[in-house]
Amino acid sequence: RGPRRLSSAADPGMEELLRRSVPPLPPYETKEKAPPPAELRGAEFVRFYRALAPGPPRAELLTRLARDFGVEHGRVAEAAGKVLQAREQRREPGALLQAEDRLRYYLNPQYRGLFQHLGRLEGGLRFLVELRGDLVEGLASKAVDGPHVKEMSGVLKNMLSEWFCTGFLNLERVTWQSPCEVLQKISDSEAVHPVRNWVDMKRRVGAYRRCYFFSHCAIPGEPLIVLHVALTSDISNNIQAIVKEVPPLETEDTEKISTAIFYSISLTQQGLQGVELGNYLIKRVVKELQKELPQIKVFSTLSPIPGFTKWLVGLLSPQTKEQGRNELFTESEWKEISAITGDSSTETLKKLLNNNEWVRSDKLAEVLHPPLMRLCAWYLYGEKHRGYALNPVANFHLQNGSVLWRINWMGDTSPRGIGASCGMMVNYRYFLEDTASNSAAYLGTKHIKASEQVLALVSQFQQNSKL
Repeated sequence: RGPRRLSSAADPGMEELLRRSVPPLPPYETKEKAPPPAELRGAEFVRFYRALAPGPPRAELLTRLARDFGVEHGRVAEAAGKVLQAREQRREPGALLQAEDRLRYYLNPQYRGLFQHLGRLEGGLRFLVELRGDLVEGLASKAVDGPHVKEMSGVLKNMLSEWFCTGFLNLERVTWQSPCEVLQKISDSEAVHPVRNWVDMKRRVGAYRRCYFFSHCAIPGEPLIVLHVALTSDISNNIQAIVKEVPPLETEDTEKISTAIFYSISLTQQGLQGVELGNYLIKRVVKELQKELPQIKVFSTLSPIPGFTKWLVGLLSPQTKEQGRNELFTESEWKEISAITGDSSTETLKKLLNNNEWVRSDKLAEVLHPPLMRLCAWYLYGEKHRGYALNPVANFHLQNGSVLWRINWMGDTSPRGIGASCGMMVNYRYFLEDTASNSAAYLGTKHIKASEQVLALVSQFQQNSKL
């Protein structure tokens, strides 16, 4: 090999490496005959990337890859012109279909060829998940930005969606006998209710509990997404009863089990964000539980409501005019609140909600109970993003076909639960015979199926609070 040509960038090898690693898109006519890129090139790219420090060096490589090795716009324009021509000349269907196929081919960005090649290498799929994780993180922190990078992240997400479809996924159950490193990974990745210690972990995989994860045949034994289930006699209304620190019970009395509560679902790989795994995992676990314990007839979640406190505090902000408080609370409620806080403006209440102090006052908690319940019902049912539920957890379960079943006051009294959702939790209930029609109704007409309790609270909101 001749001497490397230095690029103008901080890293002289980067430009040269990209030129060598990204296979050019062969002309349409010879696409079947193009030789596959040399395996060494792909391995070299992986080595080079992993040797770069996380942060700016990797961001630079990703930005260049997205910007300089995307779609060849000239060829796309030319192919699109031929499609229009074939339509205008009313040529036979075969000619039009071929013109469309040519256009489809040239819409492939060059870097897609690199990703496809890497996906075939040993350990390549794991590497692509890491790479997409860096893209997701970089876009969130603005370390990488711009339409080209967003497009590349989307292209890679779609490729991963095909590679991580259900046919390639294995359902695995975690028990206390599982390998130590699996238990450690499950513990580290618990994003909803952090695991405190090994006793806590033992409880979560012990009697009256089930823990499952999906792994991929190309990355065996590696948890990709994890679901925790509590087996109970009724629909749980608070999380502390499920994750409390008690010694694990040794035996299970199946007579006492009629309900499965999904209380935590965590994606362990940031690179798989947006790839549909959670919905499949819940469905597979339901089947697994029905096989093991056919007496279970009730399936429900006990879910957090992230963002509720932030939303509420936002409504109390000065922008909502000084009489803003009366738009959320009735006059008598506001009188009681002001008497307890000693402040007739919203400032003190905002502070108490922001620093979790309000729960220390039984009186204040009692007064806030009715208005917060109806505001929370509205937040889940009425607040929308592009017509769908604004709350991401609600949107996930409603897309899966669940019913917005019950809002639970003081369902999570941990500092995290009070901070994120004023201590409230919600049950989304899965009626197995209705999930397909509920899902279709939500996705198609944006209709949310909700219980009488929730609808009654929404109607109280509409009578007493004005937004």
